[in-house]
Amino acid sequence: MFTSSSPVVCSLALFLSFCLIFFLFFISPQDLIISPVDELDDLHLFRRAASAGNRRLISVSRPPPKIAFLFLTNSHLTFFPLWEKFFRGHHHLYNVYVHADPSSSVSPTPYDSKINAQFVPAKKTARASPSLISAARRLLARAILDDPNNLYFALVSQHCVPLHSLPYMHHHLFRQRNHRSFVEILSDEPFLRDRYDARGKDVMLPEVRYEDFRVGSQFFVMTKRHALLVIKERKLWRKFRLPCLNKNSCYPEEHYFPTLLSMEDPKGCSHYTLTRVNWTDSVGGHPHTYAAAEVSPQLIQTLRRSNSSFDFFFARKFSPDSLQPLMEMADSIILQD
Repeated sequence: MFTSSSPVVCSLALFLSFCLIFFLFFISPQDLIISPVDELDDLHLFRRAASAGNRRLISVSRPPPKIAFLFLTNSHLTFFPLWEKFFRGHHHLYNVYVHADPSSSVSPTPYDSKINAQFVPAKKTARASPSLISAARRLLARAILDDPNNLYFALVSQHCVPLHSLPYMHHHLFRQRNHRSFVEILSDEPFLRDRYDARGKDVMLPEVRYEDFRVGSQFFVMTKRHALLVIKERKLWRKFRLPCLNKNSCYPEEHYFPTLLSMEDPKGCSHYTLTRVNWTDSVGGHPHTYAAAEVSPQLIQTLRRSNSSFDFFFARKFSPDSLQPLMEMADSIILQD
């Protein structure tokens, strides 16, 4: 038996004290944002959605399939008037789900009274943490549970604006013979190794090998079969929910979905996103923000164009003062296809 003065006991106590100090002072609150209570709450939600999700998996003519628009926001929905125009008159084609960070001032009124909008019970989110993955999965699960006719799921932010009308998007998504998810999946990006090692060297093993690791855009348009895959998944999540040690290379929401879908169904994905982003003069991890003076019919036409068989559907980011010129050309340019 060891006594209180035993060198072994003293060494063990010193080691535990060091671990506690490291935990308290070197792990930021953002890393601890997913509590066990929140994790269990989400798991219960995901199980319910997975059980109900098979009621409709394919597109048929009646009733018409819907696109679920999933808004991930931590501030006022500045572009709501433009989105209201986008949704107006098309209630049979869409549903809207909003995950507003609890610290934001976003509240259901007037959004849910003017469009088919539901506010998802939200939990705190932060950049460079797995909380944004949880929020996206939460939105997917709520949309699956809410309406079996939601067959596509478009994740957008408060800074996104539509580049085409809703009927245009609906037609082009559901006319495909083999429905794909539009998720950006990249394997040759600079600093890929830094992103892979952001939680520590070899921490992602054995579940995620470096050669299987992928990156891409945070925003996607996902099929229902892939949405069900995402909310059922547990193995990779145990790795991606770990705290980041290198914050400059850690963007879990840009890593988890591309890696999972690349490993599970690469041929069922486009490998490109339908959200246009300008990274030519990014600052602090944020893309170029279009100001009012830059908004024009020519800009909209330019943002639509892509190298794939699909135009871009959405674009980001836009400054709040760009709302007025966007509204002025909404009916004549943006929503005219």
